Amino acid sequence: MDKTLTGATACDLGRGIGAGEIDPEALTEHFLSAISAHPEAGRIYARTTPDRARAEAAAAARRARDGLRRGPLDGVPISWKDLFDTAGTATEAGSALLAGRTPSRDARVLERATRAGLVCLGKTHMSELAFSGIGINPVTATSPNVNDPDRVPGGSSSGAAASVAFGLAPAGIGSDTGGSVRVPAAWNDLVGFKTTHGWLPLDGVVPLAAGFDTVGPLCRSVEDAAALAFTMAGAPIPDLAGSRPDRLRLLVLETVALDDLRPEPQEGFERAVSRLAEAGAGITRAPVPCLADAMGLSATLFAGEAWAEWGETIEANPDVMFDQVRERFRTGRDVSAARWLRDRARMRALRGAWTAAVGAYDAVLVPSSPILPPLTERMMQDQEYYVRENLLALRNTRIGNLMDSCGVTLPTGVPSCGITALGLAGQDRAILRVAAAMEAVLAA
Repeated sequence: MDKTLTGATACDLGRGIGAGEIDPEALTEHFLSAISAHPEAGRIYARTTPDRARAEAAAAARRARDGLRRGPLDGVPISWKDLFDTAGTATEAGSALLAGRTPSRDARVLERATRAGLVCLGKTHMSELAFSGIGINPVTATSPNVNDPDRVPGGSSSGAAASVAFGLAPAGIGSDTGGSVRVPAAWNDLVGFKTTHGWLPLDGVVPLAAGFDTVGPLCRSVEDAAALAFTMAGAPIPDLAGSRPDRLRLLVLETVALDDLRPEPQEGFERAVSRLAEAGAGITRAPVPCLADAMGLSATLFAGEAWAEWGETIEANPDVMFDQVRERFRTGRDVSAARWLRDRARMRALRGAWTAAVGAYDAVLVPSSPILPPLTERMMQDQEYYVRENLLALRNTRIGNLMDSCGVTLPTGVPSCGITALGLAGQDRAILRVAAAMEAVLAA
């Protein structure tokens, strides 16, 4: 196996194709072979799409030979979470409730990626119906954690993270409703990009809570995150060169996000903040009081919308579900429409207060998760532990979804501990520039 290909970023592979140094067909065969040979591949990929991948790679190779490449990622193979519709290939969102569901066309973001020349390797495992930040799925498969085989991978984009972390794809596309890109990215030492809600289309994406669902990449670099996200947006890829840490004004959020940190996430976060300060970034530490009120509304808004989407389907066949996920959905069944609408209106007002409080900063910094990945076996045996750790896992990432922020998680150098930079809604290009400047410091 060529380790230079296995560990390369998607953009580096694209540059190699453009320079004539990498053949897209050989590159795709490399990853298909790696998947076939890997002992954990069945826990990472729900299904591969080798015929599609080979056809797409062959077309990319012809374009490369003819000087007609469609963009910098033309010919690069990636993985897709199993909630993105893939024409002619089962898309089951990790649930027996959707067993055999086979769409007739691709999700729109997959269509756009394919038009740009990206190669689809296959569909990755995930938490059932995307409603868990832990990544355990006894119905289909629980993906491995790259740092500790006894610990969970993070969810719900668990297989997407594992596909990259274990060298079975240069990048993976996931979704994030309450942290489902950022938690598995952080726990597997990757970059994860939570995009602004509504920026990337959700057509053909199996929903969890459409008012919060977003699409985003899990990858090895901020450059990859930008290239993949803007490709799926059908927009020009931004130039992140020249991003400087000494020009950043960063707010360390003291409300909620720093509460009850476990020692390792605290060490990783504080070390990262110190390095940014040493590099010249302006660091302010302050609370944002409106956030505490917002966190109190989250159970109503997430669970209420998820139950509205899935309640009837679940109750028609509840026994086929993982009980912990089923019971989490059921927490939304008593949320009335009136209460949900009142809380949603309140959330809009709180988002305005958040914008006023943090708008002067380039980014808000939080630990990506306050905890390390929990132990898988204990999660399966101890319901109280499962519920507590699942909620804690998503607590800090949920801030970004509630406040309609975009955000990027970066590795801190402490295994399974990330730092997240949050930006205001619609500032995706700007937060990627912030993240690129941070990455240059933290990866040095």
